[in-house]
Amino acid sequence: MSANAYVTNQGDGTISVIDTSNNTVTINITLGNSPEGAATTPDGTAVYATNLNDGTVSVINTSNNTVTATITVGTKPIGVAITPNGKYAYVANFSGSPGTVSVIDTSTKSVTATITVGNTPAGVAITPDGKYAYVTDKDNSGSAPFKVSVIDTGTNTVTATITVGTNPYGVAIKPDGSLAYVANGGGTSKAVSVIDTGSNTITATVTVGNNPIGVAITPDGNYAYVTNETDGTVSVINTSNNTVTATITVGSQPAGIAITPDAKYAYVVNSNGTPGTVSVIDTSTHTVTATITVGNSPLAIAIGSLPPPILSSYAAISAWW
Repeated sequence: MSANAYVTNQGDGTISVIDTSNNTVTINITLGNSPEGAATTPDGTAVYATNLNDGTVSVINTSNNTVTATITVGTKPIGVAITPNGKYAYVANFSGSPGTVSVIDTSTKSVTATITVGNTPAGVAITPDGKYAYVTDKDNSGSAPFKVSVIDTGTNTVTATITVGTNPYGVAIKPDGSLAYVANGGGTSKAVSVIDTGSNTITATVTVGNNPIGVAITPDGNYAYVTNETDGTVSVINTSNNTVTATITVGSQPAGIAITPDAKYAYVVNSNGTPGTVSVIDTSTHTVTATITVGNSPLAIAIGSLPPPILSSYAAISAWW
């Protein structure tokens, strides 16, 4: 069964559903005002999409592509990630000094906790064991260093803060949980910070293109794909030695990025466009094999596949601008 890709279109308040078997848009679903982030549940039955200007999260049933719930969270929600057991969604509310993260119980579709983090939180990623959420704090208000907040999901408290590069946006964690990759997209930044999740220390800083924003890691954990907004490129990082092994030209102002569950393709959202596009990268050849037209000013993408009968296999990665 092929995976579907879900692309949030900020400019027209929709999410485009792409059938990755033929790279066609099958439907555009109306969401709230200025949809930003997206994440799929581990069982593949739902997509959670943040609506920046509404302060809400839309829940989409993937079997019929309808919105089944709209949940009020904090001010200007942007990034979202779902725990591996599917029980909770963590939403970064971009407005605030300090900012907050709303925790949604996916069974009741209600907010059960609000956690104070750093200023203007943007990206969220959760460790594979579900114990910690890593949240990028984009703004330092001109004083304190830029940081990543680490939330203990058992207590919903911040247990560590890690200093990273300028204006951190996207974050992704290796499938083995050992490293977190943070795209630092501020100013002329060309840095990806690599965090050892065991010690919560920076173990490497990788130079990529201008304004890295989105990041996704292959299911085998061997490569991190990073979108460079200003360059219109994607950098491919070998996670074994943290070196860039390829640079791929995509569309204008790439933002969100996701890898298919079979690791054969990377889908890159090109945010500058009315309509915008999605570039499809063949991960074996590092070439763009398709370009898909979606909605206006697309930003984030989530990819998921429903498990086949009897077998329970699923993989999803989400990214946001």
